[in-house]
Amino acid sequence: MRNQAGFGVAASAPAARHGVHPALFYSMFALLLAGNAMLGTAFLLAPDISRLLNRQSEQVVEAYEDRIAQLRVEIDRLQSRSYAQAGDINLQLQELSQQQEVLLEQHQLVRALVDKAGELGIGAVATGDLSEPNSLRLALRPSGNPDINSTSAAIAQMMGETQHAMTAIAEAATQRTDDIVAELTQLGIPVSLPDDQTSMGGPLLTPTSGADTSPMVEDANAVMAALARYKAARESIDGAPIHMPIAGNFRQSSNFGNRKDPFTGGRAFHSGLDFAAPNGTTVLSAGKGIVTYVGRRSGYGNIVEVTHANGLVTRYAHLSAFLSDKGQQVNTGTPIAKVGSTGRSTGPHLHFEVRRSDTAIDPKKFLEAGKRLIAWLG
Repeated sequence: MRNQAGFGVAASAPAARHGVHPALFYSMFALLLAGNAMLGTAFLLAPDISRLLNRQSEQVVEAYEDRIAQLRVEIDRLQSRSYAQAGDINLQLQELSQQQEVLLEQHQLVRALVDKAGELGIGAVATGDLSEPNSLRLALRPSGNPDINSTSAAIAQMMGETQHAMTAIAEAATQRTDDIVAELTQLGIPVSLPDDQTSMGGPLLTPTSGADTSPMVEDANAVMAALARYKAARESIDGAPIHMPIAGNFRQSSNFGNRKDPFTGGRAFHSGLDFAAPNGTTVLSAGKGIVTYVGRRSGYGNIVEVTHANGLVTRYAHLSAFLSDKGQQVNTGTPIAKVGSTGRSTGPHLHFEVRRSDTAIDPKKFLEAGKRLIAWLG
């Protein structure tokens, strides 16, 4: 039993052993070894990693600095552009101010020219609807900023109006001067016109010493020269015997030239025009001149003769009374006598003659030229 028991005890209670499994142990050892190896490698590579990390940081910083520099450049460019635009606006406003000053000066010139033309009877052709420069205001955009283009266009329009007015005056004066010269030349009456502006008493504006003459001043002086020529032409009209010697609508009873003589019934030369008018009707001088004869002549009865500056003489015959004296200066339309029937006359009428070098010439062409000129001159 004991052997059995002892055997039995030994067999039933084997010794129990506890520890780390070899596979786990080796795994942990390998892991620890790898960690130590990595740590050692990290220590060895630490400077390179640090440099790599620092280089990346520097690149990022440099990128940000470059972007900041670009933004600064853009800001400076915008500011420069803003300053440039502000400078341009100031320059444009200054130019507009100068243009307005020129416009005011030009407008004053035109007004002076219009007044001068009005004195000669042609002011109405150029007055039109001239805009007043003082009414000009700086145009603004909806944003409140100055509208340079609109204001400049308004100034240009006003300057165009004044230039048009000067052109209209010059053209009207020149055309009427040409008409007068043509009509009087056909009558053999010379017309003396000024060749330069020295006959006007000087230009409207005196050019500044040492500076070029303004085109505006030159234009104004050219207009004044045209007006001076027109004035001289008008004065030639006043001195020419081309106006009716009697006021009213009176019948022309006899023409210039050969006709049937009322006394003999035969052909005879008639040296003037006859106007049938009542006795006592006022006789007018046909042009500016000097009375050079007052009295009687055979066949004419009572006569008055007026000598004109162009060498022509007008004779008024068959008068009933004298209203002028020898040596008297008369103008166009000055009363000089009254209609009558003295001398070789069949009834009250005015006998009117135009003579050059004591030779009678047809008065009709003088009076017709006068009618045309009066119609043209208004």
